[in-house]
Amino acid sequence: MTQLEQARKGTITPFMRAVANSEGLEAEQVRAGVEDGSIVIPANVNHENLQPCGIGKGLRTKVNANIGTSSDFGDVNTELAKLRAAEGAKADTVMDLSTGGDIRSIRRSIAAATSLPLGTVPIYQAGIEAINRWGAIVAMPVDHLFSVIQEHAEDGVDFITVHCGITRKAVDRLKQSPRLTDVVSRGGAFTIAWMLHNGQENPLYEHFDRLLEIALRYDVTLSLGDGLRPGSLADASDRAQIEELLTIGELVDHSRAAGVQVMVEGPGHMPLDQIAANVQLEKIVCRGAPFYVLGPLVTDIGAGYDHISAAIGGAIASASGADYLCYVTPSEHLALPDAEDVREGVTATRLAAHAGDIVKGVRGALDWDRAMSLARKKLDWKEQVRLSLDPEKSSRVRGQHQTSGSGCSMCGQYCAMELVANYIGTTPGRC
Repeated sequence: MTQLEQARKGTITPFMRAVANSEGLEAEQVRAGVEDGSIVIPANVNHENLQPCGIGKGLRTKVNANIGTSSDFGDVNTELAKLRAAEGAKADTVMDLSTGGDIRSIRRSIAAATSLPLGTVPIYQAGIEAINRWGAIVAMPVDHLFSVIQEHAEDGVDFITVHCGITRKAVDRLKQSPRLTDVVSRGGAFTIAWMLHNGQENPLYEHFDRLLEIALRYDVTLSLGDGLRPGSLADASDRAQIEELLTIGELVDHSRAAGVQVMVEGPGHMPLDQIAANVQLEKIVCRGAPFYVLGPLVTDIGAGYDHISAAIGGAIASASGADYLCYVTPSEHLALPDAEDVREGVTATRLAAHAGDIVKGVRGALDWDRAMSLARKKLDWKEQVRLSLDPEKSSRVRGQHQTSGSGCSMCGQYCAMELVANYIGTTPGRC
């Protein structure tokens, strides 16, 4: 029985209780959120030693780290190193997006090595296997796609991205209003190519009930992917994107009716002033389903610094009600990320998530900032390092220059807080 089905029966599961404890909430609040679909707990029945993570309304904004090989580079060792970097930087979930090497073996190794909820995009594997077996992605039989989805579920994957909202109508919208950057979603491109070549409807939409049967059996959370997400500011909030979202909203209803947990994926590249409206639109159209956004990146020129562009957009999205941020690394648009890129991407995205949580009034968010301010007032450097988002980097930077004062080497003997404290007769504590 899925988490959603149990919530509807009034049952507080061990996973619901664990999420409540980690968030400082009452377990009944989490159960009620799972019941109405505003909270999901990705928890495949086959994922052993899973550390449950709640995503949705009233909870801390969560951060996902993408790892995985490409056709050019990577193996199981590189991906396990990235996994360790993601865990060390305190990502809440991880997705394996491998497209090179022994994809299933890599996925199984990652699943066995982590207690974090694991996500995948099954059409990647299905499409690549279609090339090897039938010569082209567009030659992929529908049954093969669903057999790969079944395989991912059997392997303990907790949530899967499925581009079910790309319909023939949405593709027609795309043709009628050409984009600057067309389709930038890899899964979306695979799907559209298959549809156009075969002259058929998207199999994930046409056979959605078949997908629900697999998800229900293993309690796999569906992450309804935005295959038509904008890949440039010029394409943001266009008709194709909204057409797909309307279909996704209908599929959210179908998923919940079947007892399947579901969340919704969002853009993408987007100007600052469109982000809040997009979050609000998703919440209305998809009846409060948890919203999972990629950034959004607020400019197209951030190559090498796209993690910063994404963190800016992510903070606004989180503050506006987005529940889940997919990280972007400094390598975005340039290269396959390495372990250091993963660490930087997770840290930047956690910063964005926390900034949003302060605005949303998430329990305990502002307490963290208050504790840091008190440590700064006391010039308690050990406590400042402990409370920082990245203690390792904070400690390294703190120690790179000697200082003659109690402050840092930026101000030396002329620390503003120390001078004022001395002037009014209250000397900060020293380490």
